[in-house]
Amino acid sequence: MRPAGESDRAALDRRLCQVVGLNVNYLSSSGTAYHIQVEDRGPVLDRLTEKEVRRVNVIVYANYGEPNARIVHGSDHDFDDLRTHEHNRHIAQQIAALAAEARHIIEEKEERQIARIKSLIREYYVTKSEETKKEFEAANLTFPFLFSRAWVELKKERPAAAPPPPPPEDIEPGIDLLAEEVLYPLDAELREQVIEIERVIIQLGLDLQRLKTQGGADDILLQTCRKLVTRAKEGISGREPSEFTARRLDMTRQSLLTTWRQVRSRLK
Repeated sequence: MRPAGESDRAALDRRLCQVVGLNVNYLSSSGTAYHIQVEDRGPVLDRLTEKEVRRVNVIVYANYGEPNARIVHGSDHDFDDLRTHEHNRHIAQQIAALAAEARHIIEEKEERQIARIKSLIREYYVTKSEETKKEFEAANLTFPFLFSRAWVELKKERPAAAPPPPPPEDIEPGIDLLAEEVLYPLDAELREQVIEIERVIIQLGLDLQRLKTQGGADDILLQTCRKLVTRAKEGISGREPSEFTARRLDMTRQSLLTTWRQVRSRLK
């Protein structure tokens, strides 16, 4: 019999701490077919924090069922590692909530992608750049419904559209804003590394902002973080296929982790 007050964390065997996930199809407002996959990974060791967590993974496929299907969103959601039936029921509720949240993420991503396509078309109209032309032609092939919607919206807009608003003053440019496009490899191990890199970029940006507020971020640290994160975002965008190797991604992750720990060590 356990002493009074002892934790119930080990009440259930590790193998029993995993509930059934969800696989649902979703048709976006633009008409693009998506597939949302939410999986309970059970208790795992988080490689970033080296702590045991209960992990739920979310993956979203665009153009589902088509030859050009691709993963457009991937994320891990970590919860306390409580090994009880009650916590299993809580995780089941969270899985349903994450599936619903994924629908909102899809619509937000489409809005950003439409804005990006419109920007590319405007740029090509002014510059006649072949590189820009290739970019929006690639977008047309990958997301034909979004391209069509962007084209229709662009035709309805006035010629002199208002410039986009500047980023909020409390955000460090290039630090905690992720790239609009992230390539999530089909290989599970590589995809996990990309998701971890995204997590570190976000956490680094948040902690760096806290450090700036405390007055502990000097120009050298800010420049180092900005360059490192910019390079990391370029790496996970898929622009250079050579970036997507286990060794290259691990080097990127380790560099970000080292810098993140330096920032955290300065926080009061």
